[in-house]
Amino acid sequence: LWKFKTDGEIKSSPVIDDELVFIGSSDANVYAIDLEKGQQVWAYKTGDAVEAAPCTVEGSVFVGSSDNFLYALDAKSGALKWKYQTDGQILGAANWTRSPDGKRTWILVGSYDSKLHCVDSVSGEAVWKYQTESYVNGSPAVGEGKAVFGGCDAMIHAVSVADGSKVAQIDAGSFIAASAAFLDGQVYVGNYDNVFIRADLATGKIVWKYTGGDQPFFSSAAVGQNVVVIGGRDKHVHCVKRDNGKAVWRFPTGGQVDSSPVICGDKVIVGSEDGRLYMIRLTDGSEVWSYEIGQAITSSPAVAEGMVVIGSDDGYVYAFAGKR
Repeated sequence: LWKFKTDGEIKSSPVIDDELVFIGSSDANVYAIDLEKGQQVWAYKTGDAVEAAPCTVEGSVFVGSSDNFLYALDAKSGALKWKYQTDGQILGAANWTRSPDGKRTWILVGSYDSKLHCVDSVSGEAVWKYQTESYVNGSPAVGEGKAVFGGCDAMIHAVSVADGSKVAQIDAGSFIAASAAFLDGQVYVGNYDNVFIRADLATGKIVWKYTGGDQPFFSSAAVGQNVVVIGGRDKHVHCVKRDNGKAVWRFPTGGQVDSSPVICGDKVIVGSEDGRLYMIRLTDGSEVWSYEIGQAITSSPAVAEGMVVIGSDDGYVYAFAGKR
């Protein structure tokens, strides 16, 4: 439908909200783009590359930058509301949660200062910080009153969103750069030792391990009703059974798959560093459609209103749709 040019590689993933696409670029800008027309609405310049995906909630855009700051921007105008400093770069998306009394919205973000930060969405003041033993590269998943994330300390961490206290810690065997998926008390995340894990928070134990990829997992998993889909650095998209971790199918691409797949009905959409965006059938892993952008795609797709939006290392944001 359209493509939108920035002046740097796009590692950030787009977020679609209220007819706008929000995305970061290595040119240090956060952009708001009109979803239908593909035209710039605003741009805000940070101090360094923006690899993190934005988080939009209550009319604000919260996004981390490699300049160590978390920014709060007005979604309509791009005006700066506040910025919050950490002691390391922020490469993973922020997430949000309600305060225990339900009156405030808190923003959760991991940093290379080895902490998970909880920040008040209105004031930009720290609510609490949770210390780990190494970088926090991925995004925290939020559910059941917990924030769940993996760290480069090889641990799966579960933290109470109310006060930042430790709920559980599970040894994943190797450092985790990916963002964890969290559903029904189960954590799904891959590690640097080529193992994809399902762990149970209540027991603190690993339920199953999938070792069908011979390279690390940097992609975040999409959890479906009966299956889980994950991209691997072994140049494959993997689909495994949710209950036992057994392989259902593997889809080959020509490059590493750090892009996180999105399940849409009976299809999966994902990018690859071979420069292609793929649509794959969820049932059998057969290719439905692909589009060759030509340069690596590490960005993950955003899907809304029949449209797919994704960024590429060529510096462009692309929007696709079927017949409108």
